[in-house]
Amino acid sequence: MSEQANPKFGVPKSGAAEEVVPDCPHCGKPLPLCICDSVTPIKSRISLLILQHPQEQDRALGTARLTAMHFKDAVVKIGLSWPSLSKALGRKVDDPSRWAVLYLGSAKVADLDTDAEIVAINRKGEVEPHQRAILSDIEGIVLLDGTWSQAKALWWRNAWMLKCQRVILGPKRPSRYGKLRKEPRGDGLSTIEAAGLLLAGLEKRPEIAEALNASFDRMLARYREVQAEMPKLAPKPKKKDYRRRKRG
Repeated sequence: MSEQANPKFGVPKSGAAEEVVPDCPHCGKPLPLCICDSVTPIKSRISLLILQHPQEQDRALGTARLTAMHFKDAVVKIGLSWPSLSKALGRKVDDPSRWAVLYLGSAKVADLDTDAEIVAINRKGEVEPHQRAILSDIEGIVLLDGTWSQAKALWWRNAWMLKCQRVILGPKRPSRYGKLRKEPRGDGLSTIEAAGLLLAGLEKRPEIAEALNASFDRMLARYREVQAEMPKLAPKPKKKDYRRRKRG
């Protein structure tokens, strides 16, 4: 007797682990986890560049490509280093100082004398003076996609980032990942949440964060749905999450 296909996800319930599940060509996720049909375009005056570490393997719960799908000119690059911001972006950037790089490192907004959610800091990890003027002049943001140690590697291997404005975040709520992925710090966010917080704050448009967070919620809901049907495709989190590795 032939196996019955699971009508919801289009693959057999039994023997699902042996089935070759195709990936979505747009978001890169296995098709049962894809929510591309619900992604709505967002207009933004600020450009977005996402640099993904090549060893970032979490296709199921990763959000880099899903984030970029919302913006017409967003760029996702996979690699370890690029000679300049222009090379990474694929077009000339006249003034890298008008680009912000989100890199938390050892800096924490909670340790600084501010309650802002977006903070520009200098090379010493101190709050830059004239925050409003600096942040209002930002024309693009660079997000580092990967584990904490992978983000650190991207930061140190790309010296041109020092020409950009470093920013850190002090989100008012923890990541929506919840128990699905444990972050080593309370201010750690997914790439899509960080993009939403940054773009909404810099452009004074809360609807940007609302749209990105809504997509993230749909992605997580789909993941939880698939867990019951295809546990190897959407596994439950391990007791010791790999993202808790010491950042060095």
